[in-house]
Amino acid sequence: MLTQLHIHNIALINSVTIEPGSGLNILTGETGAGKSIIIDSINAILGGRVSKELIRTGKDKASVEAVFKMPEGRVSDLLESYGIDEEEDGTLIISREFTVSGKNTCRINGRMATVSMLKSLGQRMIDIHGQHDNQSLLRTEDHIDMLDSFGEEAIKRLRQEYSSLLLKYNGIKSRLKELSGDFGQRERKIDLLQFQIDEIKKARLKPGEEQQLNKQRSLLSNSGKISQALSHAYELLFTGNEIKASGCDSINEALTALKGISGLDGRFGDIALRLEDICYQLEDITKCIRDERDTVEYDPDLLEHIEERIDVIHKLAKKYGPSVEDILRYCGGIEQELEDIIRGEEIIKELEQELKSLSKGLLSIAHRLHDERNKAARLLEREIAKELEDLEMKKAKFKVNIVLDGPEECSAEGAIDIKFMQNGLDKVEFLISSNPGEPLKPLSKIVSGGEMSRIMLAIKTILASEDNVPTLIFDEIDTGISGRAAQKVGEKLCLISSRHQVICVTHLAQIACMADHNFLIEKITGENTAETDIKPLKGVALRDEIARILGGASISSITLKHAEEMLANSRDFKNK
Repeated sequence: MLTQLHIHNIALINSVTIEPGSGLNILTGETGAGKSIIIDSINAILGGRVSKELIRTGKDKASVEAVFKMPEGRVSDLLESYGIDEEEDGTLIISREFTVSGKNTCRINGRMATVSMLKSLGQRMIDIHGQHDNQSLLRTEDHIDMLDSFGEEAIKRLRQEYSSLLLKYNGIKSRLKELSGDFGQRERKIDLLQFQIDEIKKARLKPGEEQQLNKQRSLLSNSGKISQALSHAYELLFTGNEIKASGCDSINEALTALKGISGLDGRFGDIALRLEDICYQLEDITKCIRDERDTVEYDPDLLEHIEERIDVIHKLAKKYGPSVEDILRYCGGIEQELEDIIRGEEIIKELEQELKSLSKGLLSIAHRLHDERNKAARLLEREIAKELEDLEMKKAKFKVNIVLDGPEECSAEGAIDIKFMQNGLDKVEFLISSNPGEPLKPLSKIVSGGEMSRIMLAIKTILASEDNVPTLIFDEIDTGISGRAAQKVGEKLCLISSRHQVICVTHLAQIACMADHNFLIEKITGENTAETDIKPLKGVALRDEIARILGGASISSITLKHAEEMLANSRDFKNK
C-alpha cells in the first residue's frame, strides 16, 4: 500500500507530505483547493503523462516521491528483471522529477528507471478509478481472469488441466516446426550433422585419453632429466665412486660393526636387526631405480605422435566441448538428432497423432470452461446489477460478453490449426449500458467519470476478495448522487477497504464520515500567492469538516449535531 506521498512544486503545491493509512482514506476540500493535484501526482509516479504546465509557476522543476509497502512477491519478478534489489521489508520507493525543458528523471529504490518501468510497476500497485488511466477493469485482456476468479472451484481446476495440456501441445508444435523445415534446409542439416559425426568418430576418442597423453608427453619431454636423476640416485645408493662409498656399502659396513657387538647387549642386536631390514629395503629400491633408468628412452617419433594426437583433441574441443567426455556426449546427441531427421516423416506422423489427441483434450476442456464461465457470468451480472441499483444506477445494464473463438470439435484436417490461447478459447469482455435505450458497450467507452467510478465500485465490491491490486483510488465517485445512494457508496468503499487500501476524493459527507483516515485539502491565499496544503483531520476538526460539507458557509449548531450523528452512525456501521 501507499504509505507516504511527497509532492514538491506541482501546481498550487509548494511542498506537502501525505501519509495514507490502511483502510479507507478520504480527501475533502473546497472545489479548486487542489484535490485533483494529488491524483495527478500519484499518476505521475505510476508512469502517467506529465505536462510542464503542472510545474508550479516560477519554478524550473517539480517532483513526486512515493513510499509503498508491498505484499511479498507482488513485484519481485519486475524488480529482478530491472536489476533492482528488493528490500527485505517490502519497502518500495519511487520518485519522478520533471523539468520545464521536458526532462524526466525516474528512480526505483534509488536506481535510475524509465517511465515504462514505472507504468509496469504501477499496474501491479494501484488502480485509479475516475480517470481513464491505470484501471485494470479497462484492460479487456484482464476480464477473463476476473470472471474466472469469481467462478466456482471447477473453473480453477479446469484451467489447471488446460494449462498442463497446453504446455505439452506447444512443445510438440515446436518440435514439429523443427522437423518440418524446407527440403533444402533439411538436407543441409543432415550434411552438417553427418560431417560432425564423421569428424568425431574418425578421431576414435577415449574417455580420459587427454590426461594420459599429457602425462606421456611430460615424461618424454623430460626423459634426459629423468635418466640423469635416476643414474645419479643409483650411483649414490649402489655403485659409489672413487671418492665416496655407496649408500648400500656404508650401511653394510655399519651393520657388520653392530653385529660385532650384538653379543654384548641385546639392544645392539635389536638395532642391527632393524638396520638389516633397511638394508634389504634399500637393495630393493636400488633395483627399482636401475630398472626405471634402463627403461627411460627418448623417442622423438613417439613424442611427435603424442603432440599430433593432443592437437586433434584440442581442435575438436574448440568445436564440440572442452573435454573428450563433452565431445563424446555431443556426438551422441547429434547422432540422435540425425536419426530423428532421417526418420522425420515417421516422427512427424507420430507427433501429429499426439497433437491431434491433445487438441481434442484441449478443445473438450475449453468447451467445459466456456460452459462454467457462462454460469459464472450470469451470476456476476445479477450481483453487479444489485450493486448498481444500490448506487442509484437502477437502469444500468451490465453484461459479461463471452465469445468462443474455436470449432465445436476437432476434425482430422484441422486438429493442429486451432489457435489455443493461454486461458482457453474464450474472449471475455465486460459491457455496460448506463441509461435506458443505450446499447451495451465496452467499459472504456463510458464518458462520465462519475458513472465510470460507480460502475468500477460495483464491480470492485463483488470482486474485492479476488482482486489483488493493493491500493484503489476513486476520483469523481460522488458525481450526480446524494442521499441514500451516497450512503451506499460510502458503505461499499468501507467494505472494499477491509481488503484493500482505498483513497477517495469526495464532496459528500455520507462518504467522508466513513473514513478510517481523513485529510483536508485547502487553498491558502495571500495577496499575490495561492498555495495548497494538506492536513489530517481528527476529533473536532473532523466534525467541523463534515459540518462544512453539509452546511456550506453557514454552520449552525444543528449542522454540527448532524455531523456528530453521521460520524457516530458510521462508527456503528464499521464496528458491525
